[in-house]
Amino acid sequence: MLSMRLCLADLQEPRWRTEGGRWINGESWIEPANVSALVMEVNDDRAPRVRVRVKECKREEADFVELTMEPGQACLSAGVFGTAPLYLAERAGVLHASWDLTLLRPHLRADRLVPRVVARTLTRQHRYASETLFEGVHRLTERASATFTSSGLRIHHPEPAEHVLEPRTLRPGVDPLAALDGLLTEVIRQAPTATGCVGVELSGGADSGNVALAVKAARFFEVHSFGLLMGGSVGRQQEERRRALVEHCGFHDTAIPAMQHPPFCPDGVRALCKPHDPAGAFYQEAFDVVREQAASRRCEIMFTGSGGDEINAHHSRRQAELPTPEPVPWLGDKAVRALAEVNEHLAPIPVLPVPTLMAFGMHNPGFLRAGVWPVSPLAHPRIVRFMEQLPHEHKHGKALFRERIRQAGLPEWVAAPAEPENFLTVLEKGLRSYGLPVLDDMLRESVLVDLGYLDPKALAQARDGAAAAPVIPDLLCDALALEVGLRSLM
Repeated sequence: MLSMRLCLADLQEPRWRTEGGRWINGESWIEPANVSALVMEVNDDRAPRVRVRVKECKREEADFVELTMEPGQACLSAGVFGTAPLYLAERAGVLHASWDLTLLRPHLRADRLVPRVVARTLTRQHRYASETLFEGVHRLTERASATFTSSGLRIHHPEPAEHVLEPRTLRPGVDPLAALDGLLTEVIRQAPTATGCVGVELSGGADSGNVALAVKAARFFEVHSFGLLMGGSVGRQQEERRRALVEHCGFHDTAIPAMQHPPFCPDGVRALCKPHDPAGAFYQEAFDVVREQAASRRCEIMFTGSGGDEINAHHSRRQAELPTPEPVPWLGDKAVRALAEVNEHLAPIPVLPVPTLMAFGMHNPGFLRAGVWPVSPLAHPRIVRFMEQLPHEHKHGKALFRERIRQAGLPEWVAAPAEPENFLTVLEKGLRSYGLPVLDDMLRESVLVDLGYLDPKALAQARDGAAAAPVIPDLLCDALALEVGLRSLM
């Protein structure tokens, strides 16, 4: 949640001063994300040792990032929340860092990629690790620390987080619905808002619906809801569910047709070749519109339903197995060789679910760019631990979440829809209307083909097959998005 340029030479004489929203000392500077919900505290009472903390302005829990500087050394450490990533790069005695990968563009070279990270991206075998796509650029994972000295940058990982290995039996008389309701409401009431103007991502599903009910109970001054409508028959049902929730909660609603903003659409970040993270979300174009709308309504924070799928998942932490990946026929030799390493150099088991942290890394920088702070109550450590202990029958099919919606007085078709919404139709439109021309361009010239990560003949065969196929293979989106993202940074 900060960006900085830190020169070791400046740490010898710490004379930090504020200037234009930055703390400056010689050639060094530190700047928090421009988000009203965050505060950066600088403590130089023990000079030459200086401590910088970035945290939510109201929450007294763990910091999101802490920086300690003294002559010859700087140390960064991350908290458990992982709301936004922090990327680090060191060069010639200077440490560069930012939550926005594009601000490190001088250190991002398409000809110096990490093969196993490229292979993970192309085959949808994403892993939580300090490595990024780019050599020499590191992610500070949750609870990790980084030490910067004249010897360079070293990453230190924590011990694996402890988790409840198996669900427990409820004590007699315990009401899990009341317990969830109390926890969720308490977490939401801690939201770091000064004006009380907040947003809620409201898809119409059980996760965002439960968050919406708790936001209603928290009684903020002004609440805006935002949702992407999927279109078609599924979209009509989704629209009806959203309308029922909005009317029940009394929100000011903004619905955005996702079909107007599919991947690779002409007015989106990819088509315009704006610098962006190549590993960003497929639906960045549509969610960018949501973020712009939230910012235009002066929402200080945005509550999301992220984490709901993961905390309701049923598995033993000791026996969890990753799904078998779908074959990707257009991989080049370099990517095929790197597949043997996709499970190497991973971060230790985190406090929050790994898919949730990875989703944060893809989605949340966009919120910070818009000046909005994302809050995901379902991924709060207290709720994660509560759900880990809950007997499986309360998590199967999100039973407890759905019962909470029923108990609020909403109809069954809202609590348990027959056809939940999904982005597949939006993805298909994006690929067919705008993605195939990108693929045609890649067949003429491609960074990933030149580097050996994609096979041009197999890619051409995939293009021929896609033209006649009723549905384009969605795995093509991974290759197209990575190619376009790399080009945007060159």
